[in-house]
Amino acid sequence: MSDEEAKPERRRMVRPPSGGTAAGRGMGTKMKTADTKSMSSQQWIKRQLSDKWSERARAEGWRSRAAFKLLEIDDRFHLIRAGSRVIDLGAAPGGWVQVALKRGAKAVVGVDLLPIEPIPGAELVQADFTHPGVDRQMMDLLGGPPDLVLSDMAHNTVGHRQTDHLKIIALIEIAADFAIRTLKPGGHFVSKNFQGGDAGGVLTRLRAEFETVKYVKPESSRKDSAEVFLVAMNRR
Repeated sequence: MSDEEAKPERRRMVRPPSGGTAAGRGMGTKMKTADTKSMSSQQWIKRQLSDKWSERARAEGWRSRAAFKLLEIDDRFHLIRAGSRVIDLGAAPGGWVQVALKRGAKAVVGVDLLPIEPIPGAELVQADFTHPGVDRQMMDLLGGPPDLVLSDMAHNTVGHRQTDHLKIIALIEIAADFAIRTLKPGGHFVSKNFQGGDAGGVLTRLRAEFETVKYVKPESSRKDSAEVFLVAMNRR
Protein backbone atom coordinates (compact mmCIF):
# COMPACT_ATOMS: atom_id res chain seq x y z
CA MET A 1 0.00 0.00 0.00
CA SER A 2 1.39 3.41 -0.90
CA ASP A 3 1.96 6.14 1.67
CA GLU A 4 -0.85 8.14 0.10
CA GLU A 5 -3.30 5.25 0.40
CA ALA A 6 -2.26 4.64 3.99
CA LYS A 7 -3.08 8.18 5.10
CA PRO A 8 -6.32 8.29 7.11
CA GLU A 9 -9.02 10.59 5.91
CA ARG A 10 -8.73 14.03 7.51
CA ARG A 11 -11.51 14.52 10.01
CA ARG A 12 -12.77 17.59 11.78
CA MET A 13 -12.70 17.83 15.54
CA VAL A 14 -16.05 17.46 17.25
CA ARG A 15 -18.02 20.61 17.98
CA PRO A 16 -17.35 22.42 21.27
CA PRO A 17 -19.36 21.26 24.28
CA SER A 18 -22.57 23.23 24.56
CA GLY A 19 -22.38 25.53 27.57
CA GLY A 20 -19.69 25.73 30.21
CA THR A 21 -16.14 26.98 30.03
CA ALA A 22 -12.65 25.58 30.10
CA ALA A 23 -12.78 25.82 33.88
CA GLY A 24 -15.60 23.31 33.85
CA ARG A 25 -13.09 20.69 32.75
CA GLY A 26 -10.83 21.60 35.65
CA MET A 27 -11.38 22.79 39.19
CA GLY A 28 -13.64 25.76 38.58
CA THR A 29 -17.09 24.35 39.43
CA LYS A 30 -18.61 25.49 42.73
CA MET A 31 -21.09 23.51 44.81
CA LYS A 32 -23.32 26.52 45.40
CA THR A 33 -24.57 26.22 41.82
CA ALA A 34 -25.54 22.57 42.19
CA ASP A 35 -29.20 23.27 42.93
CA THR A 36 -29.63 24.58 39.39
CA LYS A 37 -28.11 21.48 37.80
CA SER A 38 -29.38 18.02 36.99
CA MET A 39 -28.84 15.17 39.44
CA SER A 40 -26.08 13.70 37.27
CA SER A 41 -24.31 17.08 37.21
CA GLN A 42 -24.59 17.39 40.98
CA GLN A 43 -23.11 13.92 41.40
CA TRP A 44 -20.23 14.82 39.06
CA ILE A 45 -19.51 18.00 41.06
CA LYS A 46 -19.56 16.13 44.37
CA ARG A 47 -17.23 13.48 42.97
CA GLN A 48 -14.82 16.14 41.71
CA LEU A 49 -14.71 17.94 45.04
CA SER A 50 -14.27 14.75 47.09
CA ASP A 51 -11.77 13.07 44.73
CA LYS A 52 -8.25 12.92 46.22
CA TRP A 53 -6.59 13.74 42.91
CA SER A 54 -8.82 16.76 42.42
CA GLU A 55 -7.99 17.89 45.95
CA ARG A 56 -4.27 17.49 45.24
CA ALA A 57 -4.62 19.41 41.99
CA ARG A 58 -6.25 22.33 43.79
CA ALA A 59 -3.64 22.25 46.56
CA GLU A 60 -0.66 22.05 44.19
CA GLY A 61 -1.90 24.59 41.66
CA TRP A 62 -2.60 22.24 38.74
CA ARG A 63 -5.52 23.26 36.57
CA SER A 64 -7.00 19.76 36.51
CA ARG A 65 -6.54 16.32 38.01
CA ALA A 66 -5.46 15.22 34.51
CA ALA A 67 -2.04 16.72 35.29
CA PHE A 68 -1.26 13.68 37.45
CA LYS A 69 -1.95 11.32 34.56
CA LEU A 70 0.75 12.94 32.44
CA LEU A 71 3.09 13.17 35.43
CA GLU A 72 2.72 9.40 35.95
CA ILE A 73 3.21 8.64 32.26
CA ASP A 74 6.29 10.85 32.11
CA ASP A 75 7.74 9.36 35.31
CA ARG A 76 7.51 5.95 33.66
CA PHE A 77 8.68 6.75 30.12
CA HIS A 78 10.63 10.04 30.44
CA LEU A 79 8.97 11.66 27.44
CA ILE A 80 9.53 15.31 28.40
CA ARG A 81 13.15 16.43 28.42
CA ALA A 82 14.76 19.78 29.10
CA GLY A 83 14.46 21.81 25.93
CA SER A 84 11.62 19.75 24.44
CA ARG A 85 9.06 21.23 22.08
CA VAL A 86 5.53 20.04 22.92
CA ILE A 87 2.12 20.35 21.26
CA ASP A 88 -0.99 19.59 23.34
CA LEU A 89 -4.18 18.83 21.37
CA GLY A 90 -7.34 19.37 23.40
CA ALA A 91 -5.39 21.34 25.98
CA ALA A 92 -8.15 23.00 28.04
CA PRO A 93 -8.04 23.78 30.89
CA GLY A 94 -4.24 23.53 30.68
CA GLY A 95 -3.07 20.88 33.15
CA TRP A 96 -0.89 19.04 30.63
CA VAL A 97 0.60 22.32 29.40
CA GLN A 98 1.57 23.10 33.00
CA VAL A 99 3.23 19.69 33.36
CA ALA A 100 5.22 20.06 30.14
CA LEU A 101 6.56 23.43 31.28
CA LYS A 102 7.28 22.18 34.79
CA ARG A 103 9.24 19.25 33.37
CA GLY A 104 11.51 21.55 31.35
CA ALA A 105 9.93 21.96 27.90
CA LYS A 106 11.24 25.12 26.25
CA ALA A 107 8.29 25.61 23.90
CA VAL A 108 4.70 24.47 24.47
CA VAL A 109 1.70 25.13 22.24
CA GLY A 110 -1.80 24.12 23.34
CA VAL A 111 -4.91 24.15 21.17
CA ASP A 112 -8.55 23.60 22.07
CA LEU A 113 -12.03 24.45 20.86
CA LEU A 114 -12.56 26.04 24.29
CA PRO A 115 -10.74 29.15 25.53
CA ILE A 116 -7.79 28.52 27.87
CA GLU A 117 -6.71 30.99 30.52
CA PRO A 118 -3.15 32.22 29.79
CA ILE A 119 -0.25 30.13 31.10
CA PRO A 120 3.11 31.94 31.30
CA GLY A 121 5.60 30.36 28.93
CA ALA A 122 3.00 28.69 26.68
CA GLU A 123 1.28 29.67 23.45
CA LEU A 124 -2.44 28.85 23.57
CA VAL A 125 -4.71 28.77 20.53
CA GLN A 126 -8.50 28.56 20.52
CA ALA A 127 -9.25 26.74 17.28
CA ASP A 128 -10.12 23.48 15.58
CA PHE A 129 -6.64 22.24 14.75
CA THR A 130 -7.95 20.34 11.71
CA HIS A 131 -9.00 23.61 10.05
CA PRO A 132 -6.68 24.67 7.21
CA GLY A 133 -3.72 26.67 8.45
CA VAL A 134 -4.09 25.90 12.16
CA ASP A 135 -1.44 23.18 12.13
CA ARG A 136 0.98 25.59 10.42
CA GLN A 137 0.10 28.29 12.98
CA MET A 138 0.95 25.90 15.82
CA MET A 139 4.22 24.84 14.20
CA ASP A 140 5.23 28.47 13.69
CA LEU A 141 4.47 29.26 17.33
CA LEU A 142 6.45 26.20 18.43
CA GLY A 143 9.53 27.26 16.46
CA GLY A 144 10.33 23.82 15.08
CA PRO A 145 9.06 20.24 14.88
CA PRO A 146 7.69 18.86 18.14
CA ASP A 147 9.49 16.31 20.29
CA LEU A 148 6.17 15.30 21.85
CA VAL A 149 2.54 15.45 20.71
CA LEU A 150 -0.11 15.00 23.41
CA SER A 151 -3.83 14.42 22.93
CA ASP A 152 -6.30 14.33 25.80
CA MET A 153 -9.17 15.15 23.46
CA ALA A 154 -12.68 14.02 24.31
CA HIS A 155 -15.92 14.16 22.37
CA ASN A 156 -19.56 14.85 23.17
CA THR A 157 -21.14 11.45 23.79
CA VAL A 158 -24.56 10.79 22.29
CA GLY A 159 -25.37 7.66 24.28
CA HIS A 160 -25.23 5.36 21.26
CA ARG A 161 -22.40 2.86 21.80
CA GLN A 162 -21.36 2.40 18.18
CA THR A 163 -21.53 6.12 17.39
CA ASP A 164 -19.55 7.09 20.48
CA HIS A 165 -16.97 4.40 19.67
CA LEU A 166 -16.49 5.76 16.15
CA LYS A 167 -15.99 9.26 17.54
CA ILE A 168 -13.35 8.01 19.98
CA ILE A 169 -11.42 6.27 17.21
CA ALA A 170 -11.74 9.30 14.91
CA LEU A 171 -10.10 11.54 17.53
CA ILE A 172 -7.22 9.10 17.98
CA GLU A 173 -6.76 8.86 14.21
CA ILE A 174 -6.59 12.60 13.61
CA ALA A 175 -4.20 13.07 16.54
CA ALA A 176 -2.00 10.19 15.36
CA ASP A 177 -1.98 11.54 11.81
CA PHE A 178 -0.88 14.95 13.07
CA ALA A 179 1.85 13.41 15.24
CA ILE A 180 3.22 11.27 12.41
CA ARG A 181 3.27 14.25 10.02
CA THR A 182 4.97 16.68 12.41
CA LEU A 183 7.13 14.86 14.99
CA LYS A 184 10.88 14.93 14.63
CA PRO A 185 12.67 11.54 14.47
CA GLY A 186 12.81 10.06 17.96
CA GLY A 187 9.70 11.98 19.03
CA HIS A 188 6.81 10.61 21.07
CA PHE A 189 3.00 10.60 20.98
CA VAL A 190 0.45 10.17 23.80
CA SER A 191 -3.30 9.87 23.22
CA LYS A 192 -6.35 9.10 25.31
CA ASN A 193 -8.23 5.91 24.43
CA PHE A 194 -10.77 3.68 26.18
CA GLN A 195 -10.54 0.00 27.08
CA GLY A 196 -12.52 -2.10 24.65
CA GLY A 197 -12.18 0.50 21.89
CA ASP A 198 -11.04 -1.14 18.68
CA ALA A 199 -8.11 1.03 17.62
CA GLY A 200 -6.53 -1.77 15.61
CA GLY A 201 -6.04 0.29 12.47
CA VAL A 202 -4.38 3.10 14.42
CA LEU A 203 -2.19 0.65 16.33
CA THR A 204 -0.99 -0.96 13.12
CA ARG A 205 0.07 2.38 11.70
CA LEU A 206 1.69 3.56 14.94
CA ARG A 207 3.67 0.32 15.25
CA ALA A 208 5.00 0.92 11.75
CA GLU A 209 5.98 4.49 12.56
CA PHE A 210 7.29 4.18 16.16
CA GLU A 211 9.71 1.76 17.80
CA THR A 212 7.49 1.08 20.83
CA VAL A 213 3.72 1.36 21.38
CA LYS A 214 2.10 0.67 24.77
CA TYR A 215 -1.20 1.08 26.60
CA VAL A 216 -1.04 2.63 30.08
CA LYS A 217 -3.67 3.23 32.78
CA PRO A 218 -2.33 5.76 35.30
CA GLU A 219 -3.19 5.35 38.96
CA SER A 220 -4.82 8.78 38.87
CA SER A 221 -7.39 7.60 36.30
CA ARG A 222 -10.61 6.77 38.08
CA LYS A 223 -10.91 3.07 38.84
CA ASP A 224 -14.43 2.92 37.34
CA SER A 225 -13.30 4.64 34.13
CA ALA A 226 -12.44 2.75 30.94
CA GLU A 227 -9.88 5.45 30.16
CA VAL A 228 -6.40 4.34 29.12
CA PHE A 229 -3.57 6.11 27.30
CA LEU A 230 -1.78 5.05 24.14
CA VAL A 231 1.94 5.84 24.30
CA ALA A 232 3.99 5.65 21.09
CA MET A 233 7.72 6.21 21.53
CA ASN A 234 10.68 6.94 19.28
CA ARG A 235 9.36 8.04 15.90
CA ARG A 236 11.31 6.18 13.23
